This record gives sequence, structure tokens and C-alpha cells, in this order.
Amino acid sequence: MHTQHSSAIVDAGAVIGEGTRIWHFVHVCSGAQIGKGVSLGQNVFVGNKVVIGDNCKIQNNVSVYDNVELEEGVFCGPSMVFTNVYNPRSLIERKSEYRRTVVRRGATLGANCTIVCGVEIGEFAFIGAGAVVNKNVPAFALMVGVPARQIGWMSQYGEQLDLPLVGEGTALCPHTQERYILSAGHIIRESIGHD
Repeated sequence: MHTQHSSAIVDAGAVIGEGTRIWHFVHVCSGAQIGKGVSLGQNVFVGNKVVIGDNCKIQNNVSVYDNVELEEGVFCGPSMVFTNVYNPRSLIERKSEYRRTVVRRGATLGANCTIVCGVEIGEFAFIGAGAVVNKNVPAFALMVGVPARQIGWMSQYGEQLDLPLVGEGTALCPHTQERYILSAGHIIRESIGHD
């Protein structure tokens, strides 16, 4: 069973997992699929063609529009923005042109960042506050700026790794001591027995 504030509107047909918390002035549309243990902060909107995985946290003032998919454990910071039409015009109907946006497991989308539709954010990537993402982001990448550019790599725990942007390298997460290997532009995490 989920909990919801009396001011929230959840349209009939929405699928909401156990333990999900829906706060003040939230609107969840009828076609939405929301997993277990999700937190929807104040003034969140969730569209019809939206999938939100288990244990996601969506902070205040975020609209998750149609064709956005959030995998397990995604963090959406306060007032961050998704789009679903690349070249919107008020006078031209473009609902048939919605682009799919996928945010992979464990990624963080910082406060006030913007995710331009049609991109994929890799697992455990970290998008800094205010960044504007207009292209695909590799797993574990640390992205900042307008437009967003990669400035480093982040561990699964959320600590910056001492690795070069390109080439080869090995680093330990300062918190967990897990080993991360950079090879051919990709990060490989060596698990130490827990996820």
C-alpha cells in the first residue's frame, strides 16, 4: 500500500508500488507505472507514458513527462527538468514526435538540471546542478555545465574517482574501497560483495 497526501491527485488506473510516498499537490496520471518505495515530493507531476522504478526519489517541483523512464534508484533533484519534444512550438501539434528518455539505475540528476529529450543517462552517472544534458551520458560519468560536459567519474556510492577522462586507469572509491577500472572509455566496477 502507498501513502498519499490529501491534496495529491492520483488518476484511476495508475499503478503504484508498495511503500511509495506521494506528497502535497502531486498529480499522477492514469497510465503511470510507479515502483515500490518511491518518494514523489511536493508539486511533482507524473505523465501517462512514464515508468518509474523502485526506490526512486523525485524531489519537489519536478515534472516527469510522457516517454521518460527512470530505472531503479534514480534521484531527481529539486526543480530539475525533463522535456519530451525536441523542437516545440505552441502552434504546432508534435505529440507524435515525443522522444524517449531513459535514466539508468542509480543515476543522480542534480537540482535545476535539464535533460533534453531523446538521451540516455548511464547507470550511476552524476549530473551536476544546473547542467543541460543534450547527448547520451556514459555510466558513472560526472557531467557539469551548459551544455553538459564530462569532467570526471563517480563511484556507485557517489564519490569522485581519481581517474583520467580518457585512457586507462584504476581507482578506489574513497568510501567503500571498491575498485573501478577505466578501459576503452568505460568503467568496470569490481564488486566487494554488496550492491
